[in-house]
Amino acid sequence: MKKLGILLTILFLMSGCAQKKEEDTRKIYAEITVKDYGTMKLELYPDKAPVTVENFVTLAREGFYDGNRFHRIIDGFMIQGGGDLTGTVRPIYGEFSSNGFENDIKHEEGVISMARVKDKDSATSQFFIMVGDGSWLNGEYAAFGRVIEGYEIAKKIAADAKPTDNNGTIAYDQQPVIESVKILD
Repeated sequence: MKKLGILLTILFLMSGCAQKKEEDTRKIYAEITVKDYGTMKLELYPDKAPVTVENFVTLAREGFYDGNRFHRIIDGFMIQGGGDLTGTVRPIYGEFSSNGFENDIKHEEGVISMARVKDKDSATSQFFIMVGDGSWLNGEYAAFGRVIEGYEIAKKIAADAKPTDNNGTIAYDQQPVIESVKILD
């Protein structure tokens, strides 16, 4: 009887480990709808950047991104939006290799990543979608997903942009509006 109890305990623990492994590789899906452009579908990777994905999902579910804008756009590089204009979003730590985290997502076309300032743990709500190669960002920014449908929308936004400077600043009245970011269950 004692052996049966030990065996059942081992089986229970093993099934828990298998379930945890499956849970760690799950994907989360989201949609970003941009006024006058359409909807992009994203696949998010909590196994690569769990805090970053959780932050993005929480903000999306709270409606934080709805009505926000893509304010920095550089054709051939990226479109950036989702700014925290209120200063109320707390910074999260950067989940990338130069900050001590394993994250092998490459900054290539269609990848979504968190924007930050010089401080590696300064990301809040701003994200960018790559519309070109950004290999110099690998290991320095927290990539956390990719566009799996509607990537041509990001490319069109970048092609239409008329930056006012070399940093990709877009005049407010020309910034594409993010109508919504929805997490798909």
